[in-house]
Amino acid sequence: MMCEEGKSFYVWMLQVICLLGLLVLCLWLSLRPNNPSFSIVLVAIDRPSNQNGTIFYSLEIDNPNKDSSIYYDNMILSFLYGQQEDKVGETTIGSFHQGTSKNRIVSDIVSCKPGPFKPLFNAISNVTAELKASLTTRYRYKTWGIKSKFQRLLLKGILPIDSNGKLSHKKKKYPLTRNPKKLGRSKVKKH
Repeated sequence: MMCEEGKSFYVWMLQVICLLGLLVLCLWLSLRPNNPSFSIVLVAIDRPSNQNGTIFYSLEIDNPNKDSSIYYDNMILSFLYGQQEDKVGETTIGSFHQGTSKNRIVSDIVSCKPGPFKPLFNAISNVTAELKASLTTRYRYKTWGIKSKFQRLLLKGILPIDSNGKLSHKKKKYPLTRNPKKLGRSKVKKH
């Protein structure tokens, strides 16, 4: 009789532990934050007559999380051109906090370096330009008052530029992704 009571107690304890394990797993899955998304929504390249070129851009940053806000370190946004990905221009976006389920648009002007800008401007004239964007930062989540560890982020994207120096409007926005190999090459019209 004593042996049966001992076995039933252990079976009951095993069931409680399994149930608690499933509960913890479900909570972890439901509270695990989603990654923020970054997209370029506007690019306009200009070359004033007596000056180096400039790039006007708009970057959309989306926090899809309903329970987690995000703290970003400084972001470095670079525009690259050519096979060697020469840096045409670069800017720093200051650190900021993004609330839950919030969307933020950052717009600014980047001064271009004369060396890499000249081939880009020539390519735009020939309607064959393909600009690349690269974004690096660190961020962490804050969920229920608890901050996570910092996570590194390196994103890239391909931006097809039309002959007018503006971002092609085949898509409403061009996402920056962790795996630029998935992007392939954009289809730029050649005349």
